[in-house]
Amino acid sequence: MKYLYYIYQLFIALPVTVLVTIITAIEVGAGCALGDGHFWGYYPGRWWARIITRVFLLPVKVEGREHLEPNQSYVFVANHQGAFDIFLIYGFLGRNFKWMMKYQLNKIPFVGYACRKSHQIFVDKRGPSKVKATYEAARHTLETGNCSVVVFPEGARSFTGHMGSFKKGAFALADELQLPVVPLTINGSFNIMPRMKDWHFATWHPLSLTIHQPVYPIGQGAQNIQATMNQAYDSVMSALAPEYQGFVENPDQ
Repeated sequence: MKYLYYIYQLFIALPVTVLVTIITAIEVGAGCALGDGHFWGYYPGRWWARIITRVFLLPVKVEGREHLEPNQSYVFVANHQGAFDIFLIYGFLGRNFKWMMKYQLNKIPFVGYACRKSHQIFVDKRGPSKVKATYEAARHTLETGNCSVVVFPEGARSFTGHMGSFKKGAFALADELQLPVVPLTINGSFNIMPRMKDWHFATWHPLSLTIHQPVYPIGQGAQNIQATMNQAYDSVMSALAPEYQGFVENPDQ
């Protein structure tokens, strides 16, 4: 069955992925140019992610959507297991949001173009002015209302499937704007395509997304940032598959 799945990917899943990526990038660019970037910056990408997940025949399970309030902006924070994290969150979270992503992703053909046109937030750490611009963009997104941001606070994909440490940036942003943080636990993405096997065939495995209860601010300042980060970390860890429980240092952080 493994080799049949590889053949299926080569002749069906991968060509479909390339085709829908190109079409979606053009659609996002044209839609955002015409107006209503709030719509065009999210919905085409959502269906792009759903199509890719389905064409790879990956079952998806989502738990916890009832924890989210309508018309509330959130800072979503998730563990980062692999490339399929993007498709899982984009396709199945069910909230309009912007990504906070590494600026290097701007160079990916078609994907980078769509991200620029839809005003996704590129995290650029090449100097204080660029870091400031990153957080100004995130602040503007959250202050406009009914839009959230998604952050991978580990800063890099896992080498082992386990979680590394969280960085404070997303939690400091939530603290400044007094917004709730929603932890997300991803399972299955590491089994499908870990970072060590980028550009390799995917391995079939179910995906799951657990949406935890929001962590609301208990004040403002360093104490609230640390408390929120600790609670979010524990929530994400609590729903990880048993084989990935426990902290493992990520040398890429």
